[in-house]
Amino acid sequence: MYDHHPGACRVSAGLLLSLAGLALIDSTSIGTLFIPIWLLMAPGRINVRRILAYLGTIAVFYFVVGVLLAVGGTRIASALDGTLDSRPVLWTQLALGVGLFALSFRYDGKRRKAGGGVLRWRDRATSGDSSVRWLVGLALLAALAEVATMLPYLAAVGLMTTAELPAATTAALLGGYCLVMVLPAVVLLGARLAVPRLIEPLLARLNEWITKHAGGTLGWILGIAGFLLARDAAIRLWPGVIGG
Repeated sequence: MYDHHPGACRVSAGLLLSLAGLALIDSTSIGTLFIPIWLLMAPGRINVRRILAYLGTIAVFYFVVGVLLAVGGTRIASALDGTLDSRPVLWTQLALGVGLFALSFRYDGKRRKAGGGVLRWRDRATSGDSSVRWLVGLALLAALAEVATMLPYLAAVGLMTTAELPAATTAALLGGYCLVMVLPAVVLLGARLAVPRLIEPLLARLNEWITKHAGGTLGWILGIAGFLLARDAAIRLWPGVIGG
């Protein structure tokens, strides 16, 4: 993935595109988009400090988890000493990616509804009386609830680990990933402040879609994460056929 000469840490365009795609997937989760949308729909004047505190908590939580995972993954990779680049391991990664992609078709978003817990979060977020401390707690709760299903993030950390990047480069990529992950919510916040009359109907439509389909997002998350994992393995299995 990068030049192994001393001091070199060139990151491939393919890795950057994969990480950006996974970060954008992560930006549509309950914690990174759904709850921010509900906060933006709260009556009265928008409290920017509260929303930024919420998004900052989400980003920092993901960054810390990513660093811990990357450190552990790097140590495992060092112990395996190149085994992760062996053809059996790459074939296993390819099979895992294809399997996740195939599994995604079992999830029908039209038949799944948002859970009662999620709707309770929405009702509290849109009440407009939540303190910064409560929102920080909500951010941590949402992030913890998604740890078991943060497949895009796990895939991203896995790609960085197998690329054997320097620690500073990995930390920078993790920071950039977390910023991209909360960027759509920040953009919506800016639009809500600048052009509220134009953005409020969009927020209402997004809320309606979320209410109907929040429980069915796992399917397409599995599909895209599986595709990116399979693509990375295929590039390393057949570098002369598939461009990286």
